[in-house]
Amino acid sequence: MSVELKNIHFSYGQVKALRGVSLSLNKGATGLLGPNGAGKSTLLKVMLGFLPPDEGEGQILGYDLRTEQKLIRQQVGYMPEDECYIPGMDAVTFTSYLGELSGLPRQEAIKRAHEVLFYVGLGESRYRLIDTYSAGMRQRLKLAQALVHDPKILFLDEPTSNLDPTGRQEILELIGEIASSQEISVLICSHILADIELICDQVIIINQGQIAASGRIEDLRMINYQLYELKVKGEIEPFRQELAARGCRIEETEDRLVKIYTPPDFNSLEIFRAAARNRLQIRQFIRSQSSLEDLFARVVGVD
Repeated sequence: MSVELKNIHFSYGQVKALRGVSLSLNKGATGLLGPNGAGKSTLLKVMLGFLPPDEGEGQILGYDLRTEQKLIRQQVGYMPEDECYIPGMDAVTFTSYLGELSGLPRQEAIKRAHEVLFYVGLGESRYRLIDTYSAGMRQRLKLAQALVHDPKILFLDEPTSNLDPTGRQEILELIGEIASSQEISVLICSHILADIELICDQVIIINQGQIAASGRIEDLRMINYQLYELKVKGEIEPFRQELAARGCRIEETEDRLVKIYTPPDFNSLEIFRAAARNRLQIRQFIRSQSSLEDLFARVVGVD
């Protein structure tokens, strides 16, 4: 295991940010999801050794979370959500400097800086001042500095924020290429569920400081509910109320597609019976493969 955490607790004063978090992280790409305030950033800081846990234990690449933080940070690449630049520096100087901070000798850090800047598509701009970079270029630079010391694990916090569609796609392709090598573990913290679904096979959903769900996305899609998509004609509210009383959740999209999430033991024939009782015509009925957005809403309890 690249990461193994057991019963991690952390509080900011009286506010409990993490409540018994246990997780494992393997090779490849894993998505870390959760609503604002769920504990995602705190969890990253604990794994990086910036915050000592109040309770629990853990290992990152075999190094102890409490006593070997410096060794952990030498093996972990971190791409923060916020900007992390030093004004007046060009990209090569900045990237090599962070390589040295991660333990590389100066000449090796400079060599690696050139290599990773070419890799992320900034080779032709590597001598420009970072102050002149666009938002997309700065995101690439953040990825370059996370890679410069050849880490075994990457923690990427909102890697596609502030990017236009083309820049977002290019960054995702780079991350996907890194993760598919199977030589490195990648943990992607993002609120853009489509990004996670595109790159990751595994997902960890955190809510209120606890792990709400974790595992392969394909497996988690089938947990606790079935999803049906309907097109109907007639008044939907009585139909909605009857099914809601039986534990279903009903959503209606802008194009009048009705999504029905049913409990695990719910007989789908009851949907037709409820429609008949409420004089609602069902004109299309499909058992749907749920998206990561559906899973997230169900697990976290977002309506």
